[in-house]
Amino acid sequence: MRTRTLSAAFIVPPIIAAVWLGLPGMTALLAVAAALGSREVFRLLALAGWPAIPSVGTLLAVALVAEAAIAPGGEIGLLVLAIGAIVAAVVAFGRTDPHEGTVAWVATVFGAGYVGLLSFVLHLAARAPAIPAGSALVDLGPARGWVVLLVLGVWSFDTGAYLVGKTIGRHHFLTHISPAKTLEGVAGGLVATTAVTALLLAGLGQAPLGALVLGPLLGLAAQAGDLAESMLKRAAGAKDSGALIPGHGGVLDRTDSFLFAAPVVTLYVLALIR
Repeated sequence: MRTRTLSAAFIVPPIIAAVWLGLPGMTALLAVAAALGSREVFRLLALAGWPAIPSVGTLLAVALVAEAAIAPGGEIGLLVLAIGAIVAAVVAFGRTDPHEGTVAWVATVFGAGYVGLLSFVLHLAARAPAIPAGSALVDLGPARGWVVLLVLGVWSFDTGAYLVGKTIGRHHFLTHISPAKTLEGVAGGLVATTAVTALLLAGLGQAPLGALVLGPLLGLAAQAGDLAESMLKRAAGAKDSGALIPGHGGVLDRTDSFLFAAPVVTLYVLALIR
């Protein structure tokens, strides 16, 4: 526990600093996370029997993050992904075994696209609606304000799920993926993230009742992101995605929830916020 606490003390300040610096800071942090996370996901895929082309995949994941910062909107991102898929296929042509080449091609595009979901943090920042004057968080600005909602929403779900699950968790589910997960923990996480989301929506000048929709969506997406990475680690026979962060595992272990939560919050903003 002491190691995890000390590691958290090193993890949280860079995130706070990146958000405070706005788009440049968030882009730099996410690009580094994409590069390191790609190395981890391609290692896991290789252990699971799906060896990829890490150099191409890592460049593609970082390019997806860079594109979201330079030209958010979607069309260019799809073009970047398409070009990456083409490059991965061409490189895979060099594998003398067509099955091996196909596996490398598919694994490369999948791994890059998976880690590249981090780019939706920047898409959210770019699409964030204006904060009405007089709102409590108006000084943060829309980009930082909505990213803060994403970050604190995910963290509150993780904290609530951990505390409730550890205290009263009895009913386990999906034990073949993650034996420690309990329904009570999920419920506790959803209550926590809904409450935090309501407070932050109010601070952003939005109706707090929107948290009855956004809170559960954000929490369930975060849980799904965690389970998806756990499934990959199970397939690879690995406990953690890496060992970069003592007590916490790898970068992927710290960002897995955001990979799914960021697109969901972005969709909520695009669909329901005017």
